[in-house]
Parts: sequence; structure tokens; C-alpha cells
Amino acid sequence: MIEFKNVTKEYAQDIKALDHLNLNIPDGEFVFVVGPSGSGKSTFLKLLTKEEEPTSGEIFINNVSLGKMKKRKIPYLRRTMGIVFQDFRVIEKMTVFENVAFAMHVIGARARDIRKRVPYVLNLVGLSGKARRKVSELSGGEKQRVGLARALVNNPSMIIADEPTGNIDPSLSYELVDLLSQINKCGTTIIMVTHDISIVKKFSGFRIVEISNGKLTKDSELSGEKQ
Repeated sequence: MIEFKNVTKEYAQDIKALDHLNLNIPDGEFVFVVGPSGSGKSTFLKLLTKEEEPTSGEIFINNVSLGKMKKRKIPYLRRTMGIVFQDFRVIEKMTVFENVAFAMHVIGARARDIRKRVPYVLNLVGLSGKARRKVSELSGGEKQRVGLARALVNNPSMIIADEPTGNIDPSLSYELVDLLSQINKCGTTIIMVTHDISIVKKFSGFRIVEISNGKLTKDSELSGEKQ
């Protein structure tokens, strides 16, 4: 589904955020992308979502070269991706329902489809009883669940979670990763970027890709006790 072929990204001469990265992620996989701050993880995501262009190399999604993709096609690419952010990026003055529905409004979904889909997704993430609550009244963990519901509501083939546990408590972090795991079991590809290896060690059976100084330094599965 995703292929990075000899991808390099330079932001300044001799400063490489990614250095000849080769990586394949099949459809339906759960992958932790780990590495210290400044290792190239954020650049990897920006290239994947076509916010940035590689200096050299090629990136393919579903056998389509992003380098050859026309600009007008980029919004359609991003609709196949649901993105969960570290800082939540929810709209505080809106209700939980309104936040999630907003993602459907943006793509022109019909009102009746929104009324049907949003409650279903809120139930999936454990927020069905808080649909009418203002987001400003929620805890950090609940706000992140709103973010996840918004990422899920348009039925993407891939969820990209960018440090999603960075602003929530450890116990809630484990709950969030477990929820992502359940979503993955339904066939959705999950790419979770994190610098917190303690979270990764709590879960077994998932692929771990490590990036350091822009290079792929590890690609394996780490065993650990599933919570």
C-alpha cells in the first residue's frame, strides 16, 4: 500500500531529514514508527501526506506515484487518510457531535448520512454518551477520542496517528493504542508515530520501524505484554 523507494529529504545543504529511506507498509498493517526527536519521523509523515516533496526518490501509495500526482488529486489522497494529532486540534466551542460531523461536512456529505454515521463512530470510540457535550468540558483523553472519531468518520483506509499520546496520561495512552488496535483488526492500516518506546513495549505483535538521523535503523516486531 505504501512504498518509499530510496527517499531523501534535504531542508538545507548537507542536512538530511531523511536519507535514502526504503520502506514498504502493506495494506492492513499496524506499524509503530519510533525514534528520538529530530530523527525524521515528522518529515516521513509530511511526505506521506504530500505536505512536503522528497528531494530525491519516489513514494507510492496503492501503486500511484505521489511525485506524478496532479495537484487537484491531492485532496482525494488525503481523504483516504484519517489523521490524529498530538495537540488534538478539536474545536473547543463545538459539541462532540459537531466536531466529528464537521469532517463530513467538509467533503459534502449529506445531512442524513451525517446523522447516521457520527453516532456510530462515537460509539466506536466510547463517546456515545457525550455527543452533546462541549469539547471544552472534556478531559484530554476524551478530546483525543474526539480526534480519533473525526479521523474515522469518513471511513479512511489508513489512520495516521502523530504522537497521539503525547498530551494524555499513560493509562489513557494504553487505552488509545488498544482502540487503534481494534480498528486495525477491522482492516484499517494504522501508522502510529511516537518517541515513547514504553508504550510500544506494552503491545505485542505489531511491526516497529525505527528511524534515526533520517535512516531506517530497525524494522522488526518487538515482543511485549499486551494490556
